[in-house]
Amino acid sequence: MFTVRRKLLLSVLAASLGTVAVGAHAQADKKDLVVGVTAGSNSDQWKLGIVPLLQKKGYKVKLVEFNDYVQPNQALAQGSLDANFFQHRVYLQKFAADQKLDLVEIVQGPIAPLGAYSSKRKSLNEVKDGDRFSIPNDPANLARALLLLQQNKLVTMKAGVDPLRASEKDIDSNPRKLKFVPLEAAQLPRSLGDVDYAIITGNFAVSSGLKLTEAVVLEKTPDYYLNVVAVKRADKDSQWAKDITEAYKSADFKAVVDKNFPGYAKPSFLQ
Repeated sequence: MFTVRRKLLLSVLAASLGTVAVGAHAQADKKDLVVGVTAGSNSDQWKLGIVPLLQKKGYKVKLVEFNDYVQPNQALAQGSLDANFFQHRVYLQKFAADQKLDLVEIVQGPIAPLGAYSSKRKSLNEVKDGDRFSIPNDPANLARALLLLQQNKLVTMKAGVDPLRASEKDIDSNPRKLKFVPLEAAQLPRSLGDVDYAIITGNFAVSSGLKLTEAVVLEKTPDYYLNVVAVKRADKDSQWAKDITEAYKSADFKAVVDKNFPGYAKPSFLQ
């Protein structure tokens, strides 16, 4: 009886290991990809540049568009997405840490610079006391907005504050008594008629019909604010992840970016 039971257990174990092996092999050979993007230029970069290159390698790519900065990472962590492209490194690292998600970047890509826009003023030199500024309400892009204001000498941040994590509480000096209206990033373009200035993330500015050249000022985008392709850590060494990275670093994608996305901040390999 012991021998029969042992043989049965060994058979079950072998079958289980075989299933795992088949699953791992299927994941390694994965050719159907679902990628989350935000509407506008992030989606367009994939449609025009990345998807055609992956299709040449035999992939089928489905793009899922989002209008916020929360769902794409949750969907990735839950497995309904294989990758996403909508966020910069700072946001990814903070969001993953706060939500305890095991997500990592595999490659950087272009980003439309964050900028200040106005339907009432032509430059920041026209700022008046008490002007209202709508700003992103997510922590990473809020810090970017405050940094932009500090660079243009409208506010001063407290000494020693981490510029990547600064908030309104860290403002040391606001001599023009500017008023801030925090909004979801996707809502910022719609706020232009209600405020004096709107500080808008580039992707949502472009997707709303604004041109980067219409900004009263654009940020000088540091590398850590370039967009990244994010995946689950378990997938970062998969062949399909490597093929996405290769597509981003290709001459063909560089040509697409140069032609269709002038003025975008880019990683060194696309310059």
